[in-house]
Amino acid sequence: MTPKSQIKNINKIPIGILFLYICISIYHSMLSKAERTKQFIIEKTAPVFNKKGYAGTSMNDLINVTGLTKGSIYGNFQNKDEVAIAAFEYNFQLIALHIKNKMEAKTSIIDKLLVYPETYKNFLKLPFLQAGCPIANTSTEADDTHPQLKEKVTNALNFWRTSVENLLKAGIKNKEIKPETNLQEVVAVFTALIQGAGIHAKVSGKVNYLNLSMNFLENMIKELKN
Repeated sequence: MTPKSQIKNINKIPIGILFLYICISIYHSMLSKAERTKQFIIEKTAPVFNKKGYAGTSMNDLINVTGLTKGSIYGNFQNKDEVAIAAFEYNFQLIALHIKNKMEAKTSIIDKLLVYPETYKNFLKLPFLQAGCPIANTSTEADDTHPQLKEKVTNALNFWRTSVENLLKAGIKNKEIKPETNLQEVVAVFTALIQGAGIHAKVSGKVNYLNLSMNFLENMIKELKN
């Protein structure tokens, strides 16, 4: 591929995805060789764990996707549990970074909140979300079978809920959002709609219910405006 064609292809990449790739590249340049190998394993296995789940992902899957030996993988991680936890954290960070980047381009709280339905309405087109939301995927599997993963999912979900609640509080403080807004109710419906609609779209392979749910969420957010 010529430099000219590379530039042409780069121009076709959505700015949010390009930003993620740049951040990852900068992060890689700061790591030692051992750290780069460990990060390589995490990045290669993260989509596999998100798609197949913890139980469904075998050591052969990890070997195949990384091109490394079992000894090389376990030379960087104590066991499969440790790889799965690191992969989940990486998957969640990709989403959080994508949403944060999108929000930074917005000025009003309402517009920042609308980034969520905008993102999840198109999640099947986003490389790091095509297999579904890692919170929903991992929570259904780790609920009663994997305490460590369950804790990570719980922390991620709490972080997400707190982030939405803080945006709502900021909106009420600057009089963008109605002061009588029930924060807990909005946060509960907000997150449940996204998770439920995402699972339905992933299982059915259809986006009609996802679009309807995200349209509903968009209208709900707009109705919060003071």
